[in-house]
This record gives sequence, structure tokens and C-alpha cells, in this order.
Amino acid sequence: MPLKQKLYEIIFEADTPKGKLFDVTLLVIILISILLVVLESVPSINARHHDLLRIMEWVITGIFSIEYLVRILVVKRPLKYVTSFYGIIDLLAVVPTYLSLIFVGSQSLAVIRAIRLLRIFRIFKLNRYTMAGKNLAMAMKASREKIFVFLFFVINVVLIVGTLMYLIEGPENGFTSIPTSIYWAIVTMTTVGYGDISPQTPTGQFLASALMIAGYAIIAVPTGIVTAEMIRTSNQTNTQVCPHCLYDKHENDALFCKKCGGKLN
Repeated sequence: MPLKQKLYEIIFEADTPKGKLFDVTLLVIILISILLVVLESVPSINARHHDLLRIMEWVITGIFSIEYLVRILVVKRPLKYVTSFYGIIDLLAVVPTYLSLIFVGSQSLAVIRAIRLLRIFRIFKLNRYTMAGKNLAMAMKASREKIFVFLFFVINVVLIVGTLMYLIEGPENGFTSIPTSIYWAIVTMTTVGYGDISPQTPTGQFLASALMIAGYAIIAVPTGIVTAEMIRTSNQTNTQVCPHCLYDKHENDALFCKKCGGKLN
């Protein structure tokens, strides 16, 4: 097997022992990097170990930089990887430290490396979590029209109730404007209840009570919509990554990529 293909399987695949070892090691380094950023934000620790923390941060940034360049070299379509979700995250993992040379304090943005921990779902073959995430994304996409209609309905309700409360309560009871009353309606409907504004008249209190009760029912609607779509779009997929287009939503018995037709490893 050519060296480039071996490196590809180690870096991009989680199905082999070497690939799993590589990604587990990478996750450990990511956790160490996040810990360094957290420790650097503590004044007492930073005062005593500032130089050591910065050296370790640059060492880890160097490792991530080399890893990012190797990923670009071994993948068949570098631009596809660079513009992919994980490609952008991998790039953002190294940018903050280099930016700290120009903008003081930007190295704290290195905590964005925590997003790279999403790879853990692929590394340990936790298919039930991998599939759950994909099913949720597909369900959200499939139900976007229904959710849009639902949000349009909610917006109309808060507009109407907010306007009514402005007319009923008025500025003397804290409802100084329609936008303020709409803010109150949103807080009440979502059952947050900050308490900074509250109705004082019996009519206003009755309307508020009705809105609170309706809020419990309204909150459950999007959950039901997405759940129904999740059941409908549920399917079994694995962690196989197409070496040609980087598509990773294949069924367990797939031999070829269903997006580009390329042969899977």
C-alpha cells in the first residue's frame, strides 16, 4: 500500500487500530491544550508559569499545524477537506496562537479546539451517537417548513398579546411601549419569568395566565415535529469516509459512495 494511502487511513479513518490510536492521541493533545488555556486565564498560575505555558502552547500548535498540512497532502481533494466542517475546525485550532503574535490575548480563542472533540464519536465507533446526530440534523432539515410555520404562529401570538397588554396595562404599570410588551410576552410564553415587568390589573393578569398555560403547550410542538421526522429519516450508517469526496453518511453494507460513486476503502 502506498505511503500516502496508509497515512490517509491512519488520519481520516477510525476503523483501524492505528487510526484509532492516532485520533485518541490527538484528543489527548486537544484536552491538554484546552487545559493550558484555562490555566493561563488564572492570574496566580499565569504569573508563576507563564513562560512554561506559552512554550507548551507553541509546541501543541506546531503539532496541530503539521497535522493539518499532512491532512491536506494525503487527501485526494484538498479543497474539499479545507472547506469541510472538520477542515475549518482544524484550521481554527491553529490560528489563535499565530494571531497572538499580532493581537495580544487572542490565544485565549484556542479553546475553540474543544470542538474537535466531536471526532470522539467517530473514533470510538459510538454508532448510536453518530447516527443520532445525523438523524437529528436530517430531521431538522426535513421539518424546517413546519418549524417555520410554527415560529410564524408564535411571532403573531406575541405581537398580538404584547399589543393587548400595552393597551390594557399602559406605561403606568411598566408596559411603556409595544416592543417592551412584546418582550414581556416572549418571556412569559417561554416560562422564563424574569419578573422585571408584571401585569397589575385583573384583565392583564387573566391574559398573562392564559399565555402561561399556552406556553407549555407551544413549547412541546417543535419537539413533536422533530421527533416525527427523526423516526421517519432514521437509518443505519457507519463511520466510513469516502476518499474522493469526504462524504461520510454511508450505510453499513456500502461498497461505493452514494454521492460520487467512488470506491470505498
